[in-house]
Order: sequence, then C-alpha cells, then structure tokens
Amino acid sequence: MTTKNFDGLRVFLVEDESLITMLLVDMLADIGGTVVGVASRLDEAIEKASSLTFDVAILDVNLNGCRTYPVAEAISRRGIPFIFGTGYEPDGLSEDFRSVPIMRKPFQQSDLERALGEALASNV
Repeated sequence: MTTKNFDGLRVFLVEDESLITMLLVDMLADIGGTVVGVASRLDEAIEKASSLTFDVAILDVNLNGCRTYPVAEAISRRGIPFIFGTGYEPDGLSEDFRSVPIMRKPFQQSDLERALGEALASNV
C-alpha cells in the first residue's frame, strides 16, 4: 500500500545494477511513476540528463567506479530535482550535493516515496 501518489511522474534512472534498476522500475510503477530513461554508463547518463524530458531523477552516486556528479550538475542546470540512491553517508558526498535527498541502499518503497517527496517539495 502506498502512502503517496506520484501519478504521471516521469523519472530518469541512473543505475548500474540491473536488479536495483528492476526493483526501482517496479516500485515507481506501484506509486504511479514511469521510468522514461535508464542509463548505466556515465557518458550515456550525461547525454540523457541533457536531452530527456523528465520530472525527477534517481542517481546512483557510484556508477561503475565513476561518481555521477557531472550528471547531477547537468540536471541541476536544467532546474530538475533529483535524489541520490547510495550506500554512502551524506558526509561522504561532495559538499556541493549534501543537501540532495538520499535514498540509502538497501531501501524500501517508503524510502523511495520519502526521497521523491523531499526532492519535489524542494523544487517548488
């Protein structure tokens, strides 16, 4: 049972673990969201961050050994909110992004809903 409704929410997902990607796609569908793009490589993520139409993004901080901060910067320049999905503590993130909502791995659907709610509220 969901506590929030995110009907029509378009999500860009940057994740290199296929099981986590599938889990997030299912969780987002359960709360009314749709994944409009997925990237598992940094170059692909940067390109899609600049070209796709989406309402919010979920970024794995560590993508195949590369930090996704350039993707976060591209999304920020467009004024689109995003969250980090990570096992890192907030103080382990770049200082520029410590205020970004975090969904700590391993996560539950309630964690996803909370982080999405925070990201969307901070962009209003």
